[in-house]
Amino acid sequence: MPKPSLLLLPGLMCNGDVWTPVESVLSETHDCTVIDHGRADSLGAMARNVLRQAPEYFALAGHSMGGRVALEVYRQAPDRVSRIALMNTGYKARSTGEAGQKETQTRYELLNIAMQHGVQAMAAKWVLGMIAPSRLSDAEFVQSIVSMFATKSVDIFKHQIAALLNRPDATQVLKQLKIPTLILCTEFDLWSPVSQHREMADLMPTEPMWSEIKGSGHMCTMEDPRSVGVAMAKWLSA
Repeated sequence: MPKPSLLLLPGLMCNGDVWTPVESVLSETHDCTVIDHGRADSLGAMARNVLRQAPEYFALAGHSMGGRVALEVYRQAPDRVSRIALMNTGYKARSTGEAGQKETQTRYELLNIAMQHGVQAMAAKWVLGMIAPSRLSDAEFVQSIVSMFATKSVDIFKHQIAALLNRPDATQVLKQLKIPTLILCTEFDLWSPVSQHREMADLMPTEPMWSEIKGSGHMCTMEDPRSVGVAMAKWLSA
């Protein structure tokens, strides 16, 4: 009997390496496929790309930007998704006020570094706020994340930034989620704080499975794959 399908969606400038540390656990029960977002410059286009590659019925897990893509997949084809995991992510559109302007400025500052000095130089700066403080002294670990980002081009970075800055609001999608859902967040995630995930859970019509991992930052699948694997295995068997 074939295993059920599980699609794994990476975040901004990430590839399959972000999922590799937990795939050994997930593949025990599911046929895992990591989706590449390619050159898509909107979350809607990324979702359509997922659906083109997906089987008729599948479980879906998205990390960071991948979580936003997962919500767009559900918006477009809710009957095809059996369960969904939303990890270190968000749901709101970019603010029209000062916060939105600050986000735009921050993202374009990183893009400018990538354009002038290369993706690796940008990643070396960016990673400092993406992992737990305790991991910053682990040079090998930090380099593994920087090297992953460096597999993507400046052009892809530009397209993915455009997708995030023009992201749709997913409030109504969350209000419709009645399938088994995992909301996973981490203690030191500066990009997607725990409070944001509480808001997401509160919007859902049924209580989701909740996992709050201590001691980890935004890159939880690489920082603490054991805890992430345990939470996801529990979600997949729910």
